[in-house]
Amino acid sequence: MALLLRVMRDPEAIRQLASSDWDQLVRQARHADLIARLGEQFRGLGLWEEIPTEVRPHLLSAVLVSEAQHREIHYEVLKVSEAIQPLGCPIVLLKGSAYVVANLPAAMGRTMSDVDIMVPRASLADVEKSLFLSGWSGHHHHPYDQRYYREWMHELPPLQHVRRGTMLDVHHAILPLTARLRPDSRLLLEKALPVDGYPGVYMLCPADMVLHSMSHLLNNEEMTHGLRDLSDLDLLLRHHGQQPGFWDELLERSRQLGLQRMLYYGLEHTHRILGTPIPQALSKQAAAIGAPPRGVAALMNAVWSRALCCLHSTAKRPGTDLAQFVVFIRAHWLRMPMPLLLFHLGMKVWRAVYDNRIPKKV
Repeated sequence: MALLLRVMRDPEAIRQLASSDWDQLVRQARHADLIARLGEQFRGLGLWEEIPTEVRPHLLSAVLVSEAQHREIHYEVLKVSEAIQPLGCPIVLLKGSAYVVANLPAAMGRTMSDVDIMVPRASLADVEKSLFLSGWSGHHHHPYDQRYYREWMHELPPLQHVRRGTMLDVHHAILPLTARLRPDSRLLLEKALPVDGYPGVYMLCPADMVLHSMSHLLNNEEMTHGLRDLSDLDLLLRHHGQQPGFWDELLERSRQLGLQRMLYYGLEHTHRILGTPIPQALSKQAAAIGAPPRGVAALMNAVWSRALCCLHSTAKRPGTDLAQFVVFIRAHWLRMPMPLLLFHLGMKVWRAVYDNRIPKKV
C-alpha cells in the first residue's frame, strides 16, 4: 500500500515514520493535491508535534493556501448571488464550493480552481446575461467549442471574471446531455437545501451531494484528482452517514436518479481504498441493484483500485497506466454515442493539425 494511503487510513502511523518516509509522504500528498488536507488532519488530531520541524513548513504553507482559497470562495459566492438573485432562480453550489460554504468536513484542506454552480436550464440564458453584466466572460470563442458546450454538455463554456480572474462553471445538470446516464436535474433542484447567510443560494441534499460526488469522480476521463475526490467522498459518507435515515435515502435516490451503478462503485471503492465505514446491509443492497456482471466487476475492480490511488511515481502499482487508459476510454464511451464521439474526436484531431498550420501572431 502506498505510504499516503496508509497515513490517510491511519494518521497515527506518522509516529513511526523515518525522515525518508516523510520526504516520500510530502511528495505523494502534494502530487495528489492532499497535502493541505493532511496538514489540517494532523492539527485536528493533535499530531502536529509528531511532525519533524523541517516538514512542518510544507504542510503549513499548503494549509494557508487552502484557507486563502476558502475566503475567496465565500466572496465569489456572494458576488454570484448578487448577480443572479434578481432573476429569482435558485443557485445550487456544487462540489468544493458547496463543501466550503456549508462548512462540511469535506472542506478540510480542500483546494479548488473554480466555483461550480447549477441553475435551472430554462434560466440559463438569463443567468449568462446577468453574469456577463457583472464581469464574467468566456474564452472559448471557436464555433465548435460553443456548440460542444451548449448542445451536448451539462454546462456553459467556463467563465472568468475580467478583473478578479476567478473561474466560474455554470451547470444545468450533473452529467452531459449526451451521456448514457442523465439524472433529472429537476429532482435535484426540488430537494436542494438553502445555505444560511447566502440569499438564493442552495446546496444539494446529503444523498444527492454524495451521488454527485460519485458521478463526477467515476465518469471523469482523467484521474489527476482522483484520490482527492475519493477523499471528499469518504468525508461526506462519514459525516452524512451519522444522520438518521441517510443510508436508506441514498439507496432510494440512486434508484430515482438512475445512478445505481455509481452508488455501487462509489461505496465499494471508498471502503476498499480508504476504509470508509459502510453498513454491510447497504453494501449488499447497492450490489444487488447496481453491480455489473461478475466479469465486468472483476475488471473494473482492478481498474479502480489502481486509477483511484496515488499516481505519484513512488506509489504507482503495476498496471496503473493501463488502468488510467481504460478510465479515459470508458469515460468518453459513457459521455457520447459512438457516432457523435467519433465526430468529436475527429474534430479535435483536425483542429490540432489545422491550428498548428496557422502562423501565430507576434
